[in-house]
Amino acid sequence: MGWGELFGGDTKRGHSRKSLINHGNWEKCPKNEKVTPIFQKSKKEDPGNYRPVSFTSIPGKVMEQLILETISRHMNNKKIKINQHGFTKGKSCLTSLINFYNKMTGLVDEGRAVNAVCLDFSKAFDTVSHKILLEKLLMYR
Repeated sequence: MGWGELFGGDTKRGHSRKSLINHGNWEKCPKNEKVTPIFQKSKKEDPGNYRPVSFTSIPGKVMEQLILETISRHMNNKKIKINQHGFTKGKSCLTSLINFYNKMTGLVDEGRAVNAVCLDFSKAFDTVSHKILLEKLLMYR
């Protein structure tokens, strides 16, 4: 999926997205969300009975939704591989781990050698300048 596909198009909506990225002042948008636990049911002592709700900026929420819609459309058109678990309804980190575990144990059961390298990129984007990232993404239009 290219940058043009994600934010492009001659539609009014596509133009708005391009304008928001090209002219919006994202450097001043808050990057940290305030997360508040909201009680749902049963015993208040059980942390599992709370749902985290995040409060983000309006432009951030709008952009999040537009990106999610675009990625979901690509997922529905099967442009993203079946092994993709992020941004996929009914899939999660847990389903990814279960899938990985099943494949590895299946290979071991067959008597085959198994090697795995696990990398944690969870903090990789915390240190990336949003300005530089946007400039790099714009090169792929």
